[in-house]
Amino acid sequence: MRTFFPALLPALRNYRRADFLADLGAGLTVGVIALPLAIGFAIASGVSPQQGLWTGIIAGVVVGLLGGSRFQIAGPTGAFVPVLFSIVAQHGYDGLALATMMAGAMLIMLGALKMGRILKFFPYPVVAGFTSGIAVIIFCGQLNEFLGLGLKMPEHVPQQVAALVNHLGLIRWQAVALGGLTLAVNALWPRITGRVPPSIVAVIAATLAAHLAGWHVATIGSKFGGIPSGWPQWHFPTVSLDAMRTLMGAAFTIASLGAIESLLSAMVADGMTDTRHNPNQELLAQGLANLLSPLAGGIAATGAIARTAANIRSGARSPVAGIVHALVLLVVALAAAPLVSFIPLAALSAVLLLVAFRMAEWHTFVELWRGPRADFGVLVTAFGLTVVFDLTIGVGAGMFMAVVLFMRQMEEVTHVRIVTPDSEVEGPGSHSILGKDVPPGVMLFRIEGPLFFAAAEKLEQALASSGGVPRAVIFRMRNVPAMDASGLHAFEVAIDKLHRGRAKVFLTAVQPQPMKVMYESGLVDRLGIHKFCADTDHALERVRELAA
Repeated sequence: MRTFFPALLPALRNYRRADFLADLGAGLTVGVIALPLAIGFAIASGVSPQQGLWTGIIAGVVVGLLGGSRFQIAGPTGAFVPVLFSIVAQHGYDGLALATMMAGAMLIMLGALKMGRILKFFPYPVVAGFTSGIAVIIFCGQLNEFLGLGLKMPEHVPQQVAALVNHLGLIRWQAVALGGLTLAVNALWPRITGRVPPSIVAVIAATLAAHLAGWHVATIGSKFGGIPSGWPQWHFPTVSLDAMRTLMGAAFTIASLGAIESLLSAMVADGMTDTRHNPNQELLAQGLANLLSPLAGGIAATGAIARTAANIRSGARSPVAGIVHALVLLVVALAAAPLVSFIPLAALSAVLLLVAFRMAEWHTFVELWRGPRADFGVLVTAFGLTVVFDLTIGVGAGMFMAVVLFMRQMEEVTHVRIVTPDSEVEGPGSHSILGKDVPPGVMLFRIEGPLFFAAAEKLEQALASSGGVPRAVIFRMRNVPAMDASGLHAFEVAIDKLHRGRAKVFLTAVQPQPMKVMYESGLVDRLGIHKFCADTDHALERVRELAA
């Protein structure tokens, strides 16, 4: 367990007053930024605003105390919106709470099993595709309140677009004006000062404008009855085997998204600060945050890339800034919640529209279009299926395509060729047969590339096309870095056929991984260790000895 330790502990060594003041300023800034986002993402996910606040509070404190990154800011994020909205629509909040806690247990298990490097197994086109798809889902979902329609939106984007088009005659210009004001302030405020977050200024400006103009637009208070001040009521979901079985897929999706986004956020922080996070510790902290959040009525949480980057730009020096950010949300939840009730939903929708616009990685479409078209196909598939159907289908199809393409590429680099003095391309040396006396009836095969299930057939084809009955066969395996069970099986079948033809089999320069596979399978014992030679010269010498 010594490998699992929070980033807070080394950060507090030689911690000084100047460091605390820097963390305090950064935490206050990020807390103000997180306030409208926590509320907005909660509403977009189909739950009440206070549930988003308490998610940010609990996740911020837990990840700040126990996380593996010095600068991580955790809370509700846009990536979860379509998933959580779907779970709430089908199973209610009780189902969402249980799925979130199950996902938290999965994340803890991943961290305990040291699976923190899991992110490297997700190809970039798949990540960019589903991220852009989530951005489109958020954007379309927020147009309802931005236009003041107040519709009960369907679950999927095509139906949402159809509903919006059919109700364009009900657009309220007051809501559009407030949303436009929010967008304008967000765009213009950074030119005035960078010390105060533009999103909170924009929301305050829209709230004051609606109040002073006397416009009757939908607000948090009118839709949700306000945000109650004080501590939340403890909530523990009903747990049953049937419910867990039903929600297992949703919990896996939440855990996968939580792991990907939190580790991606930590990697972004490392790139900005030249630090290195502990991915296993980060997964443990994120898992614990998701276990505890539903107990206070919260929703799923993960590392937020935009808030983490804002934390770093604001001068944060340690995880203390993330804890301060959570305390800012706590003060709002305990003392200033009634004021939040006056915020127009159109203003919050405008903030989330901006988040969705910045979240989409449209530049990736241009980059991959100019690059390998197969990767572009993976990107478009993950994006399209995420938008049209859901995130699980989009990611699953994208990963399947990426794996198939990878196997095809690996199969193309694996070759099994007959080697003769005339076909030898290598120069003189112990691994070459140029200028050497090869006894009659001896055949040499060069295997290049990984010998795995997609390339196993090439070995069979090479042996079948060799012709004749050899007295001895030498497999040159210096360029075989890896072998899997299918490759081993094909190799064993080939050796058995050669043995039935009374041919002797030798292997040269076997790499460590294939040697380990063959040793554990018993093939080394069946062949005899003396059949494994250091180079071609050694193998030819053994052939001559046997012939004599």
